[in-house]
Amino acid sequence: MSRRPDPTPFSGLTPDAVLTAAEDVGLEPDGHVFALNSYENRVYRLGRLSAPPVVVKFYRAERWSDAQILEEHAFATELAAAEIPVVAPLTLGASTLAHCAGFRLAAFPLRPGGAPDLDQPEARELLGRTLGRIHAIGALRPFIERQSMRGAWLGTRARTTVLASGLLPETTRERYARASVELVAQIEAADIGACRQIRVHGDCHLGNILWQSQGPVFVDLDDCMNGPAIQDLWMFLAGNPDEQQRQWSELLAGYERFARIDHGQTRLIEVLRAVRMLNHAAWVAERWADPAFPRAFPWFGEARFWDQHVLDLVEQSTVLGGPLAFGF
Repeated sequence: MSRRPDPTPFSGLTPDAVLTAAEDVGLEPDGHVFALNSYENRVYRLGRLSAPPVVVKFYRAERWSDAQILEEHAFATELAAAEIPVVAPLTLGASTLAHCAGFRLAAFPLRPGGAPDLDQPEARELLGRTLGRIHAIGALRPFIERQSMRGAWLGTRARTTVLASGLLPETTRERYARASVELVAQIEAADIGACRQIRVHGDCHLGNILWQSQGPVFVDLDDCMNGPAIQDLWMFLAGNPDEQQRQWSELLAGYERFARIDHGQTRLIEVLRAVRMLNHAAWVAERWADPAFPRAFPWFGEARFWDQHVLDLVEQSTVLGGPLAFGF
């Protein structure tokens, strides 16, 4: 019988424990440690005695194997070696992944940067150029250990997780079950797995980008996977169809200087939005016993959230059945 993951794996990660772990892996902390926003893992800014501060990341137990984390690190290192602006891990002794007192951790350079503003002139073109360079490297070979965008990841597991979570009000449970099974069927019919899959960032949105004077710097490859190139592009499109068409053209003006994409993948934009809607709700439900999640998503335990979530799923199912499902 498999052991259920600890719902509070970071309960022992006190500031003293963070400093002890940093000392043990040779980071020479100066005693200054500041928690940064993070839910799935725990991330800290760490001051050092004789070197610039670093970001130390403690990985959630049992989510990824060591091999999967190291493959993530290798991808980031490969991109950085090609002078692509990605924050890659530092080497801690003989590896980029260290073990200390039951925790797994990695350290990264602290990079300055602000929030991206894609409405600035040429910002989307510059973003597309950088993504094109990332995908040109990502297409050279697949991940072996990381997951691929197919199978249960595309909504089936999420639906099961939510239904088993105990968070769904009884008045909403049946409506969620009907709406989610219909949406999962539409996602499966889109056959995402038939698209060419390359190594992608996987969770490519504005929150995972720092903007410097020379352009974007990509951080947090924790969800990198084998997937269609559109997975790293669609979340930068917003507004009505005409606005999204303009934004897409701006992204491609930079992207296609370094990589090619099958324009037919735009038909997957609303499909991938549906996948994200299902998976995000399941992610929070699965982590609800972790104290960080009720603090960050207090509305998630309220009946009105689930009523709206079901309405959103029904609306997305309608979108997938209409002309917007076929892209630009």
